[in-house]
Amino acid sequence: MPLVSTSDIAVHYGADIIFSGINLDINERARIGIVGPNGGGKTSLLRVLVGEQDANEGLISRSNGLAVGYVPQHPQMDINGTLREEVMRAFEEVISVEKQLEIASSNASHSSESGLEYAELLERYESLGGYDYERTVERIVDGLGLKPETLDSPASSASGGERTRAALAKALLRNPDLLVLDEPTNYLDLKGVTWLERYLIHSAPAVVAVSHDRYFLDEMATQIWEIDHGRMSTFPGNFTKYRVLKGERDLRRAKEYEAQQEFIAKEQAFIDRYRAGQRSREAKGRETRLQRIERIERPDVDQSISLKASGATRTAQVVLSTKGLRVGYIEGDDPTELLEIPDLKLTRGSRTAVIGDNGTGKSTFIKTVLGLAPPLAGFVALGQGVKVGYYSQGLDTLVDEDTVLNSFLKIKNMPFEQARFYLARFLFQGDDVFKDVGACSGGEKSRLALARLLVTEPNLLVMDEPTTHFDIPSREALEQVLLGYPGTILLVSHDRHLVSLLADFLLVMANGKAEAFEGTFEAWSDSQKTSDLIADAGLVKQKPKSFVRRQSYKPSGPKRRNPSAPVVDFEQRIVDLEAELSDIEARLQQATVDQDFEEMTRLGEEHVQTQAILDQSLEEWDSE
Repeated sequence: MPLVSTSDIAVHYGADIIFSGINLDINERARIGIVGPNGGGKTSLLRVLVGEQDANEGLISRSNGLAVGYVPQHPQMDINGTLREEVMRAFEEVISVEKQLEIASSNASHSSESGLEYAELLERYESLGGYDYERTVERIVDGLGLKPETLDSPASSASGGERTRAALAKALLRNPDLLVLDEPTNYLDLKGVTWLERYLIHSAPAVVAVSHDRYFLDEMATQIWEIDHGRMSTFPGNFTKYRVLKGERDLRRAKEYEAQQEFIAKEQAFIDRYRAGQRSREAKGRETRLQRIERIERPDVDQSISLKASGATRTAQVVLSTKGLRVGYIEGDDPTELLEIPDLKLTRGSRTAVIGDNGTGKSTFIKTVLGLAPPLAGFVALGQGVKVGYYSQGLDTLVDEDTVLNSFLKIKNMPFEQARFYLARFLFQGDDVFKDVGACSGGEKSRLALARLLVTEPNLLVMDEPTTHFDIPSREALEQVLLGYPGTILLVSHDRHLVSLLADFLLVMANGKAEAFEGTFEAWSDSQKTSDLIADAGLVKQKPKSFVRRQSYKPSGPKRRNPSAPVVDFEQRIVDLEAELSDIEARLQQATVDQDFEEMTRLGEEHVQTQAILDQSLEEWDSE
């Protein structure tokens, strides 16, 4: 039985139909990615699926006792506490039993009745995963990039990204039957996205995720749902397969439409010619048949940004160089260094991507390069004839009180109609140009910022997360522009698809240093997988830690064992598991030598699972 099923559901706001006639099933272990243009109804569909919004038409059914974990784009939370308190709401029952155990522990030796109560609480605590939950919390918040100092800070001072990651952590920790996620990768760095992908693939239950992250959809999804122009289509496979199948479908529909239009035109010509002649009866018959024919709808044409590459002026061979550069920030008299930068020489026409975890100093590096922040040491030099165009992640150059048109004209003065024509290429149609910037969506603001940038025709593009808030068609349009751009590009991005497509040189920010990697993102990613697996093979040779139970949970009287519990030979189990781990390590090392990445991945996952079983067995042994 499906976890969730719908029958002809529809959502409309007044006369505006968002979508209609949607029939779907979400089965166990489903891995579903939802795509479509911004404003097409993806979020509305998620809200209907989880019960936060009613459908205007149709039926929806959910399996009995279905536990759903829903993480919207902008989750609401209690801002009076800390982010850690918000995350720990996932274990409210465990923590409650934990407190009861602490009280019962001191009374357990006083009477058999108290001891029985303690034993029942202990059994319940174990069934809830009480001994493991703190380690589980640590693993998940670390994977999502939530540092201890961030977790312990007030939620009221946390950024939107930090709140979203905390909400995502809470949803994962609750271990629901169905995870429903709205743009889950928006605030994750490369490490966090990779970790989430692995979790969803190997550990999560059924997953439904709205995403514009094509790389993520390729890795996670086994089915794609497309919502476009109020209709939903389903495709098997990941995003890449979906694009192939969609292209074939659209081509077939276009040919069918054209063939029918040609047939209709010929039939109508015959009817018009012979309506009043000797063949009037035949003409009338054809007219009747023509009226009854099921018309094929005209194929929709997706709206996307229409751009041409800028005619960038020529620069010197070395566009940007650094020497002995240290970047960071100064508060008061105390400088805080974030990054040590290797001496760089970015040449004309090169495409450099800056990647790394959140908080490593990527944006600070960009601001230092642009002269918006002073270097702590060393210098940055721009080559002769360099004209910089800067796309800011925070869109902080936009003024909310300006109209779209006035904001654009502030950058380059031109005739009114010419400006409107240019903005129309960025999907600002008709009266859209008179909208206040403050009333624009995130995607609209991003398109306006891009229009303001490209109209100046820079020969060095410096871009900080340019695809944020862009839907997939707009991302693809931007990619085509950047691929045809004749100038030099310095790019900060977590969009792996963009980096993979564009960059031929990487600056990897980690551990207070920037390391240069000459090559593509795929080459770097493959090198990282190899390094991680080799590191895992080395780490597992260390003796596993024994986890000691909290003393406060042990009664002062004699231990009470459940007489019906099976007797387990923990010593033999541990010996067997250690032997199994040694065998996996040997095979992993051989796979590393052979460069068999598929086998390395499989063995790495097998090792993690076996190690977890061994740790649990050691913990149970210690508690005996």
